[in-house]
Amino acid sequence: MKSAVSGNPNKKQKKSVRRKKTSPSDFWITFCIITLTCIGVMMVFSASIYQSGAIYDDQYAIFQKQLLFSVVGIFTMFFVSRINYKIYQKYAFHLLVLSIVLLLLVFVPGIGHYANGAYRWIRIFGVSLQTSEVAKIAVIIFMAASLTSIKDKVRTFRVGFLPYMFLMVVVCGIIIMQPNLSTTLIIAMIIIGMLFVAGGNMIYLGSLFGSVAAAAVYLILTGWRKDRWEAFINPESNLTGTGWQSRQSILALGSGGVFGQGLGNGKQKMFFLPEPQNDFIYAHIGEELGLIGTLIILILFLVLIWRGIKVSMEAPDTFSSLLAFGLIFMIGIQVVINIAVVTQLIPVTGIPLPFISAGGTSIVFLMGGMGIMLNISKHIPSKRRKI
Repeated sequence: MKSAVSGNPNKKQKKSVRRKKTSPSDFWITFCIITLTCIGVMMVFSASIYQSGAIYDDQYAIFQKQLLFSVVGIFTMFFVSRINYKIYQKYAFHLLVLSIVLLLLVFVPGIGHYANGAYRWIRIFGVSLQTSEVAKIAVIIFMAASLTSIKDKVRTFRVGFLPYMFLMVVVCGIIIMQPNLSTTLIIAMIIIGMLFVAGGNMIYLGSLFGSVAAAAVYLILTGWRKDRWEAFINPESNLTGTGWQSRQSILALGSGGVFGQGLGNGKQKMFFLPEPQNDFIYAHIGEELGLIGTLIILILFLVLIWRGIKVSMEAPDTFSSLLAFGLIFMIGIQVVINIAVVTQLIPVTGIPLPFISAGGTSIVFLMGGMGIMLNISKHIPSKRRKI
């Protein structure tokens, strides 16, 4: 006669298999993103109060919008972090095609939205969507999936270089027509960076990087961008025109000193520094929170980038490793460019500070990308985890 207990071990084993979960996601990535986002909401509120009142006749309009999208972004991050990253490998090409279609839709009358001299948005159910933010994530996913599939052929011209050069020409060509030079350069650098870490041929990559640099210089020195370059070389030459924004940015940083003038006490947001809640919010942080505040922001970004690189290095497979690198590389590029613009190290260009600058599409899709990163961190084998 069989014992009633004899079947229990198998049942327990099945239950344990069903209940087996992945490891916890990276705490420091989550901490840095949430902290940066909270600081961003607070500083957008402080920076936008006068601009918001003038534009919307409501001092809290921009703040409320940023708060809403930040909450949506956080929920998006945690939702995406529960989706197995491997699914993106399967649909990488479809996501890329979708992003290209969205990029083209900005030029379609009735769908594309023209603002600030550019076609960069489409309207969906009354909400503006900046399609280049979708393209950044889609390109990273496609690059990771494609480079994983070609393996050692990444060093060849026909398989490991030519298709990605074509990808760069198509995606960047559409974005530069909007026009949006800064995002064009970011996507170009993402493609080159991911080819580099995947082991691409250095001669081909060097020629591609040189071509991108030459094209960027040509575009900067022609047309209306030439004025920005001249203002960068000699800011004093046109303080009331193209040199105004850079000058006010430096004044904001300098007037903050070590400890700042205090939250809400900044003066540059009173229509001296144009749209301080957007690309120049780092200058506003320097004015109100001082050197201490700007260093805290830098430390948080450095920790985030360090943890992202760590996830990439310890990732369970090639696809997840390249995907994690692409995502954190995108964040790093935007941080470097934004702070370089604010501190007048490079000419003015429109790159928001991740998780902090005002902007709905940017923060939601950045959060989605970090959700993918968190999911990858969950799949790192425990024996690989060091810290």
